[in-house]
Amino acid sequence: MVNFANTKPHAVLIPYPAQGHINPLFKLAKLLHLRGFYITFVNTEYNHKRLLKSRGPNALDGFTDFSFETIPDGLTSLEGDGDVSQHVPSLCQSIRKNFLKPYCELITRLNHSATVPPVTCLVSDCLMSFTIQAAEEFALPNVLFFPSSACSLLNVMHFRSFVERGITPFKDESYLTNGYLETKVDWIPGLKNFRLKDIVDFIRTRDRNDIMLEFFIEMADRVNRDSTILLNTFNELESDVINALSSIIPSVYPIGPLPSLLNQTPQIHQLDSLDSNLWKEDIECLQWLESKEPRSVVYVNFGSITVMTPEQLQEFAWGLANSKKPFLWITRPDLVIGGSVILSSDFANEISDRGLIASWCPQEKVLNHPSIGGFLTHCGWNSTTESICAGVPMLCWPFFADQPTDCRFICNEWKIGMEIDTNVKREEVAKLINELIAGDEGKNMREKAMELKKAAEENTRPGGCSYMNFDKVIKEMLLKQN
Repeated sequence: MVNFANTKPHAVLIPYPAQGHINPLFKLAKLLHLRGFYITFVNTEYNHKRLLKSRGPNALDGFTDFSFETIPDGLTSLEGDGDVSQHVPSLCQSIRKNFLKPYCELITRLNHSATVPPVTCLVSDCLMSFTIQAAEEFALPNVLFFPSSACSLLNVMHFRSFVERGITPFKDESYLTNGYLETKVDWIPGLKNFRLKDIVDFIRTRDRNDIMLEFFIEMADRVNRDSTILLNTFNELESDVINALSSIIPSVYPIGPLPSLLNQTPQIHQLDSLDSNLWKEDIECLQWLESKEPRSVVYVNFGSITVMTPEQLQEFAWGLANSKKPFLWITRPDLVIGGSVILSSDFANEISDRGLIASWCPQEKVLNHPSIGGFLTHCGWNSTTESICAGVPMLCWPFFADQPTDCRFICNEWKIGMEIDTNVKREEVAKLINELIAGDEGKNMREKAMELKKAAEENTRPGGCSYMNFDKVIKEMLLKQN
């Protein structure tokens, strides 16, 4: 039997089971590990299988004090050995009904293990709010992590008010197209010049019992004044919003952006080979980028969940081709609704000397490559913060969830991006790409992006605001003795 009297603190981390949530919490796990914590990282069985498939069967072995555990997702998985993101509403429903019991059983098992130290704290994705109940049962501190922007959290904390004010549910489908989305939202402190179309889009429902609306209202009800919440943002990005949030939840701590906090941490290279991508990465695209001029390439990636129609795919494809600019386009196997990504031989001939299409890639390495001049993105929060950390301006095509909110900030508040119409047209895509890479507006956006990159680095180095916040939470919450 090992004597654990003088051993490490043991943090159990659980992300919401989707790529965009796993990645930032995994960065947080690495940061805590480098601060001396024993880490247990909990994925669903489905995602753990995908991780081993993409990284290799032994990719997670051999790391001291960093282990992986799984719990079932409660879904009768139709995907089998699939390589796709699961249906979001079904996952959310299952989290509400099925996750607490196996999660508590896991903590009990870890506490009775002869090979790992007892669990001393929980670090949980806010969307896994059942962990608040588990923390009470085990009398453990539970620090919550919200993986999107502070503004998205502020939105969600007011979802109940949208219902009470009769703003949602929408009366009928026409509300999505008749100008209703332009309605000003001027009653939430901290939001400036916001319209309904800029609010996290789960309010765009006609059903009061919509799973996603209910899921987030329940989360907001559970997260209360006593909660400690870490945010992957920094003061200069969202100061008004962070101040407004602090009046609802006093203990909110911006500790981001996480890529910058991690990159400035000593010994980070010890964990270089430990990664969380659920798709196999194509690293040959980095060699391809070597042959391109500085700031000349458009990087295109719509993230892990965005899907589009075959028509939208064609408009993007020919917009890229007609821009005559080099581009690297990441196309997941499940990017197109109801089919696969099919591009014509005409298109292939047109772009042969300047376009590369790959299935997945190490995004941060790509964004930080000197040849990248701009990023055509769905505006997920990870992509947004990674682009800021690389000083790269953006073209925005938000798809769902928090992406319209992020897009509003990128284009209107920070002025480091331009929005592409939902009804995408190739002429607009080509025109905006040329402006981004070679125009005066693109040049101004690049300068602003570089200023934000510098501010991010200052916040996350020792003595910076995000760094100090992280330090404080570790000392006052995660190392707190019960």
